[in-house]
Amino acid sequence: MWKLLKNAWRVDEVRKKLIFTFLMLIVIRLGSTIPIPGVNAYYFEFLFSAIGGLDGFGWFNAMTGGSFSQLSVFALSISPYITSSIIIQLLTIAIPALEEIQKDGETGRKKIAEYTRYMTVALALIESAAMAIGFGGQGLLYDYNVGSIIVCVITMTAGTAILMWIGEQITDKGIGNGISMVLLFNILSSLPTDVSTLYYSFISGKSVPMIVLALVIILVAVIALIVYTIVLNDATRNIPVQYSRKMQGRRLVGGQNSNIPLKVNTAGVIPVIFASSIMSMPVVVGSFLGVSGTSTAGRILSILSSNNWCNPRDLFPTIGLLIYIALVVLFAYFYTSITFNPLEIANNMKKNGGFIPGVRPGKPTSDYLSHILNYVIFIGAIGLLIACVTPMIVTGVFGMGHLSFTGTSLIIIVSVIVETIKSIESQLLVRNYKGFLND
Repeated sequence: MWKLLKNAWRVDEVRKKLIFTFLMLIVIRLGSTIPIPGVNAYYFEFLFSAIGGLDGFGWFNAMTGGSFSQLSVFALSISPYITSSIIIQLLTIAIPALEEIQKDGETGRKKIAEYTRYMTVALALIESAAMAIGFGGQGLLYDYNVGSIIVCVITMTAGTAILMWIGEQITDKGIGNGISMVLLFNILSSLPTDVSTLYYSFISGKSVPMIVLALVIILVAVIALIVYTIVLNDATRNIPVQYSRKMQGRRLVGGQNSNIPLKVNTAGVIPVIFASSIMSMPVVVGSFLGVSGTSTAGRILSILSSNNWCNPRDLFPTIGLLIYIALVVLFAYFYTSITFNPLEIANNMKKNGGFIPGVRPGKPTSDYLSHILNYVIFIGAIGLLIACVTPMIVTGVFGMGHLSFTGTSLIIIVSVIVETIKSIESQLLVRNYKGFLND
């Protein structure tokens, strides 16, 4: 990795993209420290301690890089963008017109991205208004009036719009994966807190042999999980394809062998993000309504927080783990069905004289691809769940709470870093090709 960055730094074009991305990330952290005018920045700290079991804000706060608990101008971060992406993807299945737009190549992709932007701003307005009105009279706003509510709503909505713009700029002018980079940087900003949590849980006050043992176990576990996630992201199932030979003029062309590479983790980190975002929504809404962690409603909502799962002293909230597993599998199938169309691929193969050995062209090929795809998706979803659930079990048993580099967050961190490295490698490769052609 360091060699790659060193080579990338030597290339003027790539170096400018790296510097631009770094500067944009600095802007994000600066924005995360600027408080919203007229807001009590300590309000959520007191709220978190008061609502007890409703600690599902851990994931939401990690997504915002701590901006939510600090009530900065980026308090909502890109969570409205993630939610709007889920809604738009669902609508592309429910509304045929949107499905046609999505299939319309680059033009369709830009149109869908435009709709996502509009919905992101709308959701940011709704969420910020709910926060300002729902919490404003309870101590969130120093002066609870129409003017302070409007300032709070506009500030948080503008913060989300700015982050969305920064993400798009990183995609266009930086090293790519803009929105994912914003999310990655927010999660990584919580690492110092996580290190502190591990220190007080396993090291502070322990004897030297126990400290050494704890450090070895933690390092081995984290490294093993990182390696596992990298292998999962790179694993593919290759489907062999053979093209028949045909006459073109006076020459016999074709006859080459190829393959269709199906990634085992076909949907990437999307199912994990979608599932976690959906499960955090009811907890946030419950806090708006003043639901107490000790009440019946609060007890039910506690199953949606991963911080409460796998606790030997109270196994009831672990029901939420089953819901989480179902959502991850569901979104893995859902997202892959949008991005991979077996019928379209089978038709394209048939037009170009391609076929899978032992499978007839046309519908039999489509059915074969669907069967293989369903199998691969299931294996990939199980792989994701192993990487996510294992740390949740450990943190639940030892009562460590939310850690950014375990479970869901670790999947996002590793996946985004791997994709970013691949993006830099491809840019260096394109540059080498250009240099070769110019020579």
